[in-house]
Amino acid sequence: MRNFPDASARYTKVAVTLHWLIAALVVAQLILGWWMIDIPKQPVGARAFWFNLHKSIGMTIALLVLLRIAWRFRHPAPPLPASVPAWQRRFAAASHALLYACLLGMPMVGFLGSTFSGYPIKYFGITLPPWGYKSDPLKDFFSAVHLGFAWVFMTLIALHTGAALKHLLINRDAVFWRMWPRIARDNERSTPDTRAMNL
Repeated sequence: MRNFPDASARYTKVAVTLHWLIAALVVAQLILGWWMIDIPKQPVGARAFWFNLHKSIGMTIALLVLLRIAWRFRHPAPPLPASVPAWQRRFAAASHALLYACLLGMPMVGFLGSTFSGYPIKYFGITLPPWGYKSDPLKDFFSAVHLGFAWVFMTLIALHTGAALKHLLINRDAVFWRMWPRIARDNERSTPDTRAMNL
């Protein structure tokens, strides 16, 4: 039986939408990032297209994450159930902070690596104003950091997903459903006043 949280214990609709939108883009971005490494360098057209798409998605993720952080400042996360041990609360807070660091750090170092590659940076076909210069050592450095971020990020995603499934399948508490889009059955249980709290 699903243990649905009260309306006041849920994330807001905006937070839920941003969470799942960012999650979908991150999954697509990681798959694309690993796949495009093996694209032949000649002819340059196909490789350039996919790399520019990867950069565009990365910048979009960074913008959405900044929007989510701004929203979070004005709409704090709902408290975890009292049944969650203190050490799990600390672990959750630390892992979320690291996830945000990766969500912003990866696009930033990727952007810097592209800046020092000597190639123009395009955002969905729009060429951004250049401000850097060509430097192979800097490009290689930021590319290595970007790759390191990817491994750390995938580890954090696995831990985050595993923790969410643990709450869903083992603990069977309300933690998982706090970030899940509301379904009809849950909406039927909410009064107009509690629904308004989730806007």
